[in-house]
Amino acid sequence: MSISLRDQLLKAGLVNEKQAKQASKQQQKQQRLEKKGQVEIDDAQKRAALQAMAEKAARDQELNRQQQEKVQKKAEAAQIKQLIEHSRLPKLTGEDYYNFVDDKKIKRLPVNSLMRNKLSSGSLAIVRHAGGYEVIPREAALRIQERDAMRIVLLNAPTEAPDADDPYAAYQVPDDLMW
Repeated sequence: MSISLRDQLLKAGLVNEKQAKQASKQQQKQQRLEKKGQVEIDDAQKRAALQAMAEKAARDQELNRQQQEKVQKKAEAAQIKQLIEHSRLPKLTGEDYYNFVDDKKIKRLPVNSLMRNKLSSGSLAIVRHAGGYEVIPREAALRIQERDAMRIVLLNAPTEAPDADDPYAAYQVPDDLMW
């Protein structure tokens, strides 16, 4: 049978009998207090526990923020979809097309002459929706632009009335020439 550390220290002469008894009493007292929960946990353990709690709180806060962002983006997408579907103009079929640029590619949309004039003047806008394009009024396009500017494909600036002092007012340059 192996000899306990206490006995080994006594045998080596490093501690005397009184010190050994005092150490064992202290150890028993410590165990009794630990069982009752009255003893203070080591300061290093306390700090580690507090740090772990702080890290967990920070992680939970970050996850919560990410979830809230996800919910907010989903709500914005639903609002945009609803805005487009409630304010879009009916699709036309015809031989007259309005050409516009989307992602460095020229796209075309069937329009009539009134719609062409309103698109050119900025009264109407073209937006991306469900893999295609929709024509909507300017007010709806501005509200969509607040939420997601990438959905707006074409929104011309509204045309202003020419100045009274402009010497070239009688010579308008068309910006929507038909080729």
